[in-house]
Amino acid sequence: MNTPTQAATVEFRSLRRRFGATAALDGLDLTARPGELLALLGPSGCGKTTALRMLAGFEHPDSGEVLVDGTDVTRVPAHRRDAGMVFQSYSLFPHLDALDNVAFGLRMRKVKASERRSRAAELLELVGLADQGGRYPHQLSGGQQQRVALARALALRPRVLLLDEPLSALDAKVRLSLREEIRRLQQELGITTLFVTHDQEEALSLADRVAVMRAGRLEQCAEPAELYGRPATAFVAEFVGTMSRIPGRLDRDTVEVLGQRLPVEGPVPATADVDVLVRPETVRVGADPAGDATVVASSFLGAVTRLTVRLADGTEVKADLPADEAVAPGAAVRLTLPARPMLVAERAPHA
Repeated sequence: MNTPTQAATVEFRSLRRRFGATAALDGLDLTARPGELLALLGPSGCGKTTALRMLAGFEHPDSGEVLVDGTDVTRVPAHRRDAGMVFQSYSLFPHLDALDNVAFGLRMRKVKASERRSRAAELLELVGLADQGGRYPHQLSGGQQQRVALARALALRPRVLLLDEPLSALDAKVRLSLREEIRRLQQELGITTLFVTHDQEEALSLADRVAVMRAGRLEQCAEPAELYGRPATAFVAEFVGTMSRIPGRLDRDTVEVLGQRLPVEGPVPATADVDVLVRPETVRVGADPAGDATVVASSFLGAVTRLTVRLADGTEVKADLPADEAVAPGAAVRLTLPARPMLVAERAPHA
């Protein structure tokens, strides 16, 4: 079995990197624990791929350190990093068959031909391509090519596996299947893995922890359930999952919203007029002829029906109901929120 000698701890310490006037990384501090799959999640340009490339040795910071098990590898050449990387574009050699693609790194390290072919065959079997070793990249589907790229990255028994948006070029069904396969392999091998993605569903379903990045900085790093249920900032709340903003008024450590006074958690804006951030599943909808809100749209989502409800001031709020409790568009309703601490943000213009 292709197992790493030891699961590694990876640390980014105060990493900074500028490209001209753009700060790709602006003091990034982040640690990946031994054997975990850590997803780096964020919009394009947030610095997640730059961080990954620094760990791989393809980029160097202007300042800060990259450590693996406490050893500073910031200036260590890429070929000595003991890291395997899988790219979005597969990067397979078109003139080599699948077996030789997987064995390429072993050949560069002067591993005997019999051993490298044996190990390459073992890795192809591990990724479900035992019978595809003689095929060339153009004879393989996108999903199969990415499996070959994954096998190639694992062939050198790296202590860290780096995945840079490896599924984004695949169609939805293949992406889901390969996502599950990557998770199975990662858990089976126990290898520390950093996975870059801009897809929130992918990150939440795949990772042990998710690090949300914005403008070169870490916004929050937490387990998926905590990230979704207790976002630390408004940016995290709105980037991860569906979130509505409802106007409220701040009074010290409470906020008045929808006729309720609720406690506040997290950062508090300096202004009294704020937006309260709420998930659709937390909004309660009650039919009320005297209600000051109106259902304007209804979408069937399987187990739930998602309503769009318009408040008197024009604010639109998403609310999820059990499918058998759907309320028809045009109905007057009243909205209430759970009696628990709410995340608030500086008020944004409402249509």
